[in-house]
Parts: sequence; C-alpha cells; structure tokens
Amino acid sequence: MKVTTFDPGGDLIIVSGRVWGLATDPIELRLVLDTGAGETIIVPEVIDDLGYSAREHGEQIAVMRSAVGHEHGYMIRVARFACLGLQETSFRVHAQDLPEGWGIDGLVGLSFLRQLNYEIRSREGRILVERAPE
Repeated sequence: MKVTTFDPGGDLIIVSGRVWGLATDPIELRLVLDTGAGETIIVPEVIDDLGYSAREHGEQIAVMRSAVGHEHGYMIRVARFACLGLQETSFRVHAQDLPEGWGIDGLVGLSFLRQLNYEIRSREGRILVERAPE
C-alpha cells in the first residue's frame, strides 16, 4: 500500500506527480486529484516543455465537458506518467488549458485512477493507494 499526503485544510486535494517526455528529464507536477474528471489533464505548456507538439504527437482533437462548459484540447501519449506512488508508460493525457491562478499543472482523473483501489482520508490528509488486481 502506498500513502500520499496532502494538505487537509486546502480547498483542493493537491498531489505531486511527474511526467516524462521525448528525451527530457521528468517534469515535476502539481496536480488536483479529481474523481469527477474522466481524463487526466496536463496543461499544454508542460506538454510543450517535454518536447511534444500537438501537430506531430497529438492523437486527436478533444473536447472535455464539465459543469462550467466545454474545454478544447487534444489527446497525447506521454512517455511516462507517475502519481500517487505508481506510474504508467505510454500514458494518454488530455492537454488543455486550466483557469489562471490555480497554480496547478493538471488534474489526475479516472483515466489513471480506475486502475487503482484508493481511499481518501480527508481529515487525515492521506490517500491510501494500491494497484487493483486485473
């Protein structure tokens, strides 16, 4: 069982992650754990810094629907993505802009979380995680 901590007094559950690109060192990420998001999202600036381009590496143009509207972006496969003590190679993320001022690089959504069994202990500021059996 892996344990990840977060600030229990914060407005959002912020966790750290890492993403690898094309022959680059990994980039450290500040991510919101979002069980309501279907996809894992990374802002386009980070995707660009990793050496990817929407034209050359994007898999498809995509639109995310949320409670506040429709956000346009694109799906792209990154070399590796790590969060909550676990990682995936050739992981597909949605590149899209997020509201200014949040100070985050993206969201960890169900595209990553669905492979896990996890328990969020909000009062303790802990997330308990294990890979779900296949």
